[in-house]
Amino acid sequence: MSFLIDPPWLYATGRVYGRLLPERTPAARALHTATAGAFLATSISLYLDRPWTRPIWRACRAESGRDWMLNSGVFGFDHRRAGARAHAISALLFATYPWWLLLGERAQRRKS
Repeated sequence: MSFLIDPPWLYATGRVYGRLLPERTPAARALHTATAGAFLATSISLYLDRPWTRPIWRACRAESGRDWMLNSGVFGFDHRRAGARAHAISALLFATYPWWLLLGERAQRRKS
């Protein structure tokens, strides 16, 4: 999971949910909440370099979870010296995660 990959992945997952659950039922809402929660828990844990995320960021050839979240193997941001500005922007990006999932769901439901 990374800031570069998560939004399209969430959007695509929302499209699948919109196809499988064409109405916004309690089950659809629960699935949406669980998915957004899993993405947020994993991504925030990566950003905070929690030990349990090591296999994830190592598999992605990153130096740390924060390196993976910020750089995704593409960019060169200094993840070791991320300051208040980087943390604030990251928090804003995390806040968009449920929105990307919902956008995918809505797009698919309009199409169906």
